[in-house]
Amino acid sequence: MAEPTTVRYPVTTRAFGLAIIVLSGLQLMVVLDGTVANLALARLQDDLGLSDAGRNWVVTAYALAFGGLMLLGGRIGDALGRKRMFLVGVGLFTLSSLLCGLAVNEATLIISRALQGTGAAIAAPTALALVATTFAPGPARNQAIAIFAAMTGVGSILGLIIGGALTEFSWRWIFLINVPIGVAIVVGGVVALRETDHERLSLDVPGAVLGTLGCTAVVFGISEGPSFGWQHPAVLGSLTAGLLLLAGFLYVERTAANPLLPFVLFTDRDRVATFVAIFFAGAVMFSMTVYVALFVQDILQFPPLRAGLGFIPFAVGMGIGLAAASTLVTRVAPRWLIATGAVVMIIGLLYGSTLDGSATYFANLFVPVIGIGFGVGLAVVPLPLCAVTGVAETEIGPLTAITQVAQTLGGPLALAVIGAMATSRTISLGGVGGKAADMDPQQLWALGEGYTFALLGCAVCAALAGFAALFIRFTPQQVAAAQAAQEAVQRA
Repeated sequence: MAEPTTVRYPVTTRAFGLAIIVLSGLQLMVVLDGTVANLALARLQDDLGLSDAGRNWVVTAYALAFGGLMLLGGRIGDALGRKRMFLVGVGLFTLSSLLCGLAVNEATLIISRALQGTGAAIAAPTALALVATTFAPGPARNQAIAIFAAMTGVGSILGLIIGGALTEFSWRWIFLINVPIGVAIVVGGVVALRETDHERLSLDVPGAVLGTLGCTAVVFGISEGPSFGWQHPAVLGSLTAGLLLLAGFLYVERTAANPLLPFVLFTDRDRVATFVAIFFAGAVMFSMTVYVALFVQDILQFPPLRAGLGFIPFAVGMGIGLAAASTLVTRVAPRWLIATGAVVMIIGLLYGSTLDGSATYFANLFVPVIGIGFGVGLAVVPLPLCAVTGVAETEIGPLTAITQVAQTLGGPLALAVIGAMATSRTISLGGVGGKAADMDPQQLWALGEGYTFALLGCAVCAALAGFAALFIRFTPQQVAAAQAAQEAVQRA
């Protein structure tokens, strides 16, 4: 009888070293790049002459490619080797960052941002998988997971601050700064990471392509509707094509040997409600940061760095909400935690929708920004746990990945609708698109009304997340069991 093969891990004692610097550095760069552009949108629009829809596409193109291809990226790593695909993903992300920094018009920037998202979709899931194959179970892996997870929070905050600081000098540097960092990660990855065992798997490439293109076409149609007119052939054609592509995606997922989105996951009503709540919670965070950043820069005339610093109270409020939810999640039914967080978000967003150019930061924005952050923190702790409640440990990983995709795709899809609302509101009040600096007082007022109307759209998304949460029937005991199972999987 053959003896079982002993798994040898490159790192067995302490996580600190080149390997975790490489893996967590990639996670930091990917998360940071998802937010860093928000503070540069106003300058980007002025410098490149972007349309309102084009401005939103700068953040949407990245998120659509990242979210739409993330599941496929993880499967490619399993099939072709995680180290190899990690290096390919980082290389593509680095090259496309250079192209973003050198962009000369709307089209080249948006295409480059989509390539960035594609690189991130390949590198990010393989980086997380490499944590499990690089660090031995026990203290080393626990430390590595903690450092890796911390990069998500750090990247979200640093993205706003660094984005604001670099934009003061030039918006191009928010992308060009990735080039030397990406090169260093590739070199470090070649040295510090070990290739994993891999086997041929049937990859659901058609599903990934159809789903991503379908979402992109729908977003394009909704985004361009207010500018082109809803009867314009390009708008109608895009919406029709998007729906047909998504219908093709559903058909492929039902017949694929190894589907990205197994339909069996949607037989549980509680889990469906959880995914809906996750989708709309992601929509709130993504869209709210875009329009608050635009409002404080274009209407209140904040420089980018000051606008970025203005988001720090949001992070503080979110941290308080996270701490409170982490304590309460095993004692209070998750639906009530999520619904309470949604109500807090709604109150803050509704108040924000009433503001105009006479608002000041400390009198009108400071408390609502903290409150919205607290509401987000209260909601985002129980949602991922509800997604994996009551499933076998072998299903926790795939469900966690699908949860991330739902959250990531919620943002750009909602931003398309909310952006269309904002643009239509501005146009209906006599406003125009283009540079805020070139607008007369009436046009600037109309622009501000469009921005605050977008916050009303964010409040609707928060309400939908809270409403969906009311259908989640998991008990605190079930959530506690899911939390323990999730921790066991991370330690395995």
